Amino acid sequence: MKVMVAIKRVVDYAVKVRVKPDKTGVETNNVKMAMNPFCEIALEEALRIKEAGHASEVIAVSVGPAQCVDTLRTGLAMGADRAIHVATETMNIYPLSVAKLLRALADIEKPGLVILGKQAIDDDCNQTGQMVAGLLKWPQGTFASKVELDKEKQVATVEREVDGGLETVSLDLPAVITTDLRLNQPRYASLPNIMKAKSKVIKKVTPEELNVEIKPTMEIVQVTEPPKRKAGVIVSSVDELIDKLKNEAGVI
Repeated sequence: MKVMVAIKRVVDYAVKVRVKPDKTGVETNNVKMAMNPFCEIALEEALRIKEAGHASEVIAVSVGPAQCVDTLRTGLAMGADRAIHVATETMNIYPLSVAKLLRALADIEKPGLVILGKQAIDDDCNQTGQMVAGLLKWPQGTFASKVELDKEKQVATVEREVDGGLETVSLDLPAVITTDLRLNQPRYASLPNIMKAKSKVIKKVTPEELNVEIKPTMEIVQVTEPPKRKAGVIVSSVDELIDKLKNEAGVI
C-alpha cells in the first residue's frame, strides 16, 4: 500500500509575520520558511505506518512555486521514499484547486491512504482534506489524534477530537485522514539524510499535465495588520467597572 502525504511551505511559526507595504499580502521575501507543522505530523504518521509494515511507500507531494522543492527535500530527509512537485507560479492557490490536484495525483498513484495536516498555519482554511475526500468519494477521518491500521481487513481506525471529547471512526481503505497536533511528535531530519536528499530526484508535474485548471475563487482586496491593543485602565471599584463596561465598552 502506498501512502501519499501533502505538505505545504509556510512562513516559519517562530517568525513575526509582516504585511507587504502595498498591502497585497504577507511578506515572504528573505523570510525563513518551513514545512507546515501539521504537515510534519502527517508525514511522521505516514513514516510510522510504513515502519510498522502497513505500507510499502511514502510519497510526499507539494503544490506551489519552485521554492517548494526545499520543503520536499526536507520530507525526503525525514524518510519519504519519493517526492512530487506540482509546479505553479504562485503560492496563492486555494483549497479547492489543491484538492483537485491531489485527486488527480491519487488517480495516478493509487495510494491506499492520503494523509494531510488538518490545516495550514498561514490561512487556517481546514478545507483541503475534506475536499480531497469528497472529490475521491473516499471515507475521511479528520482531526486524528490516533490512527490504527488493520492490513488484513483494509480498515483504518481513527480516534478524532470533537467538541464533546473523543470520537472513534472506522474507515474502509482507501481513505483520507487529516492530522491533529496530538497525533505524534515529528522526527528531526539528520544531517546525513539532509545531504542525501539533495541528490534525490523530485518529479515535477504541472496542473496542465494533470488536466486541472486552477481558478482563483476569491480576490484579495487588501491585507492589513490587526489594530494595536489599547492600554488597559485600573478601576477603583466594582461600580466604576460596571459603568465603563456599560457606557464605554457597550458590552453589558
